[in-house]
Amino acid sequence: MAHRHVGDLEAAAYGGGRFGFTGGLEFTGLTYTVTKKQRGAGGEWEKKEVDLLHEVTGYAPKGCVTAVMGPSGAGKSTLLDALAGRIAARLGGRVALDGVEDDRLFPMLTVRETLMFAADLRLGASVPAADKRRRVDALIDQLGLAASGNTYIGDEGTRGVSGGERRRVSIGVDIIHGPALLFLDEPTSGLDSTSAHSVVEKVRDIACAGSTVVLTIHQPSSRILQLLDHLVILARGQLMYSGAPREVAAHLGRMGRRVPKGESSIEHLLDVIQEYDQSEFGVAALAEFCLTGLKPPKLAADGISTVSSIPPTPLLAGEEDFDHSLRSQHSRSPWSAAAAAAATQFTPSRRPKKDHPEIVMGTPTPLSMSAYTLSEGDYRTPPPPRHAAAVTTLGGHRGKFANTYGGEVWVLMRRNFTNIWRTPELFLSRLMVLVAMGVLMATMFTKPRDDDQGVTERLSFFVFTVCVLFFSSNDAVPAFIQERFIFIRETSHNAYRASAYVVAGVVTYLPFLLLQSAAYAAIVWFALRLHGQFLYFLVMVYASLLSTNSFVVFISSVVPNFILGYAAVIAFTALFFLFCGYFLDSHSIPVGWKWMNTISTMKYPYEGLLMNEFQGGRVFSSHPPPAPPLTGDVILEHLKISTAEDRKWWMVLYLMGWAVFYRVLFYLVLRFASKNKRK
Repeated sequence: MAHRHVGDLEAAAYGGGRFGFTGGLEFTGLTYTVTKKQRGAGGEWEKKEVDLLHEVTGYAPKGCVTAVMGPSGAGKSTLLDALAGRIAARLGGRVALDGVEDDRLFPMLTVRETLMFAADLRLGASVPAADKRRRVDALIDQLGLAASGNTYIGDEGTRGVSGGERRRVSIGVDIIHGPALLFLDEPTSGLDSTSAHSVVEKVRDIACAGSTVVLTIHQPSSRILQLLDHLVILARGQLMYSGAPREVAAHLGRMGRRVPKGESSIEHLLDVIQEYDQSEFGVAALAEFCLTGLKPPKLAADGISTVSSIPPTPLLAGEEDFDHSLRSQHSRSPWSAAAAAAATQFTPSRRPKKDHPEIVMGTPTPLSMSAYTLSEGDYRTPPPPRHAAAVTTLGGHRGKFANTYGGEVWVLMRRNFTNIWRTPELFLSRLMVLVAMGVLMATMFTKPRDDDQGVTERLSFFVFTVCVLFFSSNDAVPAFIQERFIFIRETSHNAYRASAYVVAGVVTYLPFLLLQSAAYAAIVWFALRLHGQFLYFLVMVYASLLSTNSFVVFISSVVPNFILGYAAVIAFTALFFLFCGYFLDSHSIPVGWKWMNTISTMKYPYEGLLMNEFQGGRVFSSHPPPAPPLTGDVILEHLKISTAEDRKWWMVLYLMGWAVFYRVLFYLVLRFASKNKRK
């Protein structure tokens, strides 16, 4: 990647520290534009283009910790997303590689197990198990987690590691495969000063081992500042400074704003940025100085221009890194327009043009990338789309996934079984509910008679059985919603395929659901002396649990939190119950609602269980002539249910079809909607 450097102006553009660059990550002219609706002067809604990043140029040296700083709304997280390839479109500029504030972890795994499963998923079967263990042991020592290696991660209900240790484990999961790049979004957020310093200290050790580390940080302490090798300071999506912390004072000196004695140079630069932001010139004047070296105009003695006629860009409460730098704000002021014209007489513009020969257009498409880690060769450049950021890579790339498909399924199954074994209440609670309900039904409907009253009791038993089976899986909603965030993080690493995750989940559930089915079926079948085939009864109960489990995980994949998840599952289950055929048979349901009877997954076990119980010529009640005897077929015909022997097995197939359908929907949501990317 070639850049044209022009003496001191180029040095100023990089804060004075560019000439020591010996490899790492470089980014040039990054601009990220979104379209936002807002009310115009007349009160009507209008679309306005917003630059969340504007002409940001800088670099992150290899083997160093680069901190992205700036006030709220500066664009720190947006820049990190742009560098990590997490912005899908409308990103312009270039990223060249030489040669996530997210602690979602499984609470019932130990530190060592968490890192070992990460190693299994990220390193693949080609790396021997002994080498993986040695790598995990070395990483535990490197992160200062030796004393907590066998401690559970923990959560609100389970005592585990501390917040700082949890953050270090999260970083360890990201770097287990030895990435060339590590991105961390606010790694010190929510930590006390000691824990925050410890985390950054370990991150520095990782950088010293040869990785390029880029992190965002809002208000670093003086101790943390001593651990940072390089700074990128933003304001309203524009570059204010890029260089070493020790060069900030020299940068301010060239600007004509010397640092007062005893004051931190970085804090003084932030104060200067605030002053210009409140002036008529805006931060664009400082961005111009950073890019061209032309001094910004002097402000009034009190630091704020007294002739300001342009109001500062308003900050929107609660919208971090969004809409804090309107395109109009980037339009050159009369001063900056004149300055830009003068600058072009001495130095080529650093703004990337679409026809610039040095710009190779393309969208960053990481092949084995997470929200936080990249490896050399993880970028490729496809045919150039519009608004794309160019990415240049040195070296080839490896395969997208470390494991084979079967290997991914096996590792995920082992982890699922470990979590279930450590969290017995997850399935034990459902088993106890079904056992308790089975005992209750067995004692309440003991040996129903073969008469009219007995028929009523049997109908009540079967419809209640269907309800118990379908409502028993509701407690899976919060469990999966918590796991979904882990899935998003891990698949952003390309740790495994979404389909492998779905298959592993299904296979893991099968034996536990079979145990629940067998327990309930054995209790009620023999106590109530039901008719028909016990095998069919067991299979239908099993299919019902599979179907409702698939439905619940699908709903959990599309709702934002477990409260809405519970509400959606209960609402849909109630609708399925209403249209299952118990309250109104399929012929009596109004035409406009018959489709609900078709999609009601409760319809199939309800009709199938009744077929198994009443099909045949068994007489349930004898009436004096001329009334015909009440047989099972007569009961089914009255309920508008088929009397054909083979139809009851079709009910099982229909129900299994719905189970597969919901799993496919679940996969599609995971595959295409659960992405750790900006749109």
